[in-house]
Amino acid sequence: MKIFFLVPYPLAQSPSQRFRFEQYFEVLKDQGMQCKVQSFLSHDNWRVFYNKGNNLLKLRCILAGFIKRAVSLFAVLRYDFVFIHREATPIGPPIFEWVIAKLLRKKMIYDFDDAIWLTDKKRESRMENIIRWRGKVAHICKWSFKVSAGNAYLADYAKTFNKNVVVNPTTIDTVNVHKTNSKFQANQRIVIGWTGSHSTLKYLKDIEGILMHIEQRFLSVDFCVIADKAPDLNLKRLVFKPWSLETEVGDLTQFDIGVMPLPDDEWAKGKCGFKALQYMAMEIPTVASPVGVNTEIIKNGINGLLARNPAEWEKSLSVLIDDENLRKRLGKEGRLTVEQHYSVNSNKKNFRGLFDV
Repeated sequence: MKIFFLVPYPLAQSPSQRFRFEQYFEVLKDQGMQCKVQSFLSHDNWRVFYNKGNNLLKLRCILAGFIKRAVSLFAVLRYDFVFIHREATPIGPPIFEWVIAKLLRKKMIYDFDDAIWLTDKKRESRMENIIRWRGKVAHICKWSFKVSAGNAYLADYAKTFNKNVVVNPTTIDTVNVHKTNSKFQANQRIVIGWTGSHSTLKYLKDIEGILMHIEQRFLSVDFCVIADKAPDLNLKRLVFKPWSLETEVGDLTQFDIGVMPLPDDEWAKGKCGFKALQYMAMEIPTVASPVGVNTEIIKNGINGLLARNPAEWEKSLSVLIDDENLRKRLGKEGRLTVEQHYSVNSNKKNFRGLFDV
């Protein structure tokens, strides 16, 4: 069996790709499947595309991507399945998806892990909305052989267009990558940490005031942010660590508490709880907003804490700072949750089933 993966980003760069399908390549290979990957953006173009300015160069990157996609249509004929993550092209209508499914009649697996038929931009212009052509998600779902959705909220949307929908959660490699955190020691400073991309840094602003108050109350507490862009937070004891694949897990081991704030809106309901899962896989006790799949992953007081408002956020962080035994207990239960329900091992049969006819 041959599978052609059409994806937006170069391999080993995007968390969305790494933790949804890239870590299953070996699983598929072990079962005799051949996988070919083509990214819309090359490694060099990826760096250009997500920096400010250079609009002319960005246009060249997009044109190069469209040319690659056009050429790929000839290669598609040699494959049994075409796996498309999020979209074949970042702008414009779903022309390539239509050609693959309708003209070439290939079995298309459509995978997404955000509510990408919406936007999280409060002031998105009408022009940008037209260019992004967000309505294409519905069409791609309809044309697909199967839809792979990151959580039940996304699956419910997809089911209005396609009956063959599989909830395929974002998962963690608990054996080879995200191992347990062995940092727990007596009389150490406490690190509250957050990790994510530039696009989600804005959610930290929602708890900035709480973190400032925690900083004033607990002189033994530091804060750490791991991201591809420095945060704009008014904290005196803040450490910023640029994200890199090589240091990601090592940097996470410095966390004593992990946080995942989210607004309670339709976009956030499509989130797949990846930050929480990363923390929990490493036995880092987690405080998260009770939005979307977070309420399925975290059982409040058992394997993590849920905080609905500023008072609950401060209470949750305070009790974890003061109680080392609670941190250990929640951390161990969190790890067990990931191993049983959100790990590569627990989900590999489900993922492999996407390609069953």
